[in-house]
Amino acid sequence: MKKQLFILLMLGMLLLSACQPAAPTELILATTTSTQDSGLLDVLIPAFEKANNYKVKVVAVGSGQALKMGEEGNADVLLVHSPAAEKTYMDNGFGGERQLVMHNDFIIVGPAADPAGIQGEALAVDAFKKISAAQQVFISRGDDSGTHKMELALWKSASLTPEGSWYEESGQGMGATLTIASEKGGYTLTDRATYLASKDNLNLAILVEGDKALLNIYHVITVNPEKWPKVNNKGAKAFAAFLLSKSGQELIGQYGVDKFGQPLFTPDGGKSDN
Repeated sequence: MKKQLFILLMLGMLLLSACQPAAPTELILATTTSTQDSGLLDVLIPAFEKANNYKVKVVAVGSGQALKMGEEGNADVLLVHSPAAEKTYMDNGFGGERQLVMHNDFIIVGPAADPAGIQGEALAVDAFKKISAAQQVFISRGDDSGTHKMELALWKSASLTPEGSWYEESGQGMGATLTIASEKGGYTLTDRATYLASKDNLNLAILVEGDKALLNIYHVITVNPEKWPKVNNKGAKAFAAFLLSKSGQELIGQYGVDKFGQPLFTPDGGKSDN
């Protein structure tokens, strides 16, 4: 009798175990600090996890560092905004699929008094020339991020090499760099989303915007499982599919409207940026 009860108990436990949902599988997302500092990930990640059996571990760094994590097999999927570096990454065989997700734009911000006189400049390079000529404080990310690469490209287009005590590198993410620029009364290049999400705590105004050169494009990239067989390729594809899905694109397109009166990102799923 005791033996029968034991068997029934064991069968019951097995049935109960079979009915329990599987524990979420970890998915490592390496992404730029702008997606985190803007608050976008606080909306996207919970929605993805709710619809899929994954637990996302977010590593928010500069795009350069995120791509490096992918090269070394230390991430499953990337969400980055450094197109030239991304193409090199793909050409070298480190990426599986690369798909356009969204865009916003870069802006130049600085003190409202604007000692360098850049406000209203149509071209970012002309604003950079004025900041350099006036030797007004400029805070660079200096971290190989997509924003840093854009900044360096603008200095190059202006035929300038920024150097001297007026030019400082924070070596930190966008949110921290904005704070430093605000505290020092300096200028900086930022993505619009992070600025708007942080502006209530900053003494910085938008001074230059609208230049086509300041377009800020984001792609999702799965890490190539042929290079790194242990990556969670299934989860990476699920995350990419979620970002490009109707619900994912709607979340991206609606984010920021209630608080800022405008979306912080424009969804681009299904479009080509070639």
